[in-house]
Amino acid sequence: MTTLTRTTPVCALSDLAVERGAAALVDVAGHLVQVALFRLHDDEVLAVQQLDPYSGANVISRGLVGTRGGEPTVAGPVYKQVFSLRTGRCLETAGYTPAPGLDGDLVPYEVTVRDGVVHVGAARAPRP
Repeated sequence: MTTLTRTTPVCALSDLAVERGAAALVDVAGHLVQVALFRLHDDEVLAVQQLDPYSGANVISRGLVGTRGGEPTVAGPVYKQVFSLRTGRCLETAGYTPAPGLDGDLVPYEVTVRDGVVHVGAARAPRP
C-alpha cells in the first residue's frame, strides 16, 4: 500500500540559487508554515523550518550553507548554530540554549522536484 503525501508547488528549481537559502510560505496539511529551501550543488533541494530555534526569528534561509563530514548543513545567521539540512538536528549549539518553548532542532520537510518544479510536503520525522 502506497501513502500519497500532499505537496505544494513552491517555485521552479531554476529560481533557487545554488548553496543559498530561500524562504517560502507553504500550506502543509492545511496550515501555513514558513520553510527555508536550500538547493545543493547536485540540484538536490532540502527544506527545514524557517524559524531559528535559538533566536526565535524566521531567518534560517539567510544562514551559511556548508558541510560537516559530507552532510549538508546550515549555520544559523544569528548565533551560528550548525544544523543538518537532511535531519534538522543541531550539530553545534555554539554555547547557546534554545529560546523558551522551542526545540533545539529544525523540522525537516519532504521535498520533491518534478518537471523542474520544487514541491514541499509534510514534515519528516527527524532521523538520528
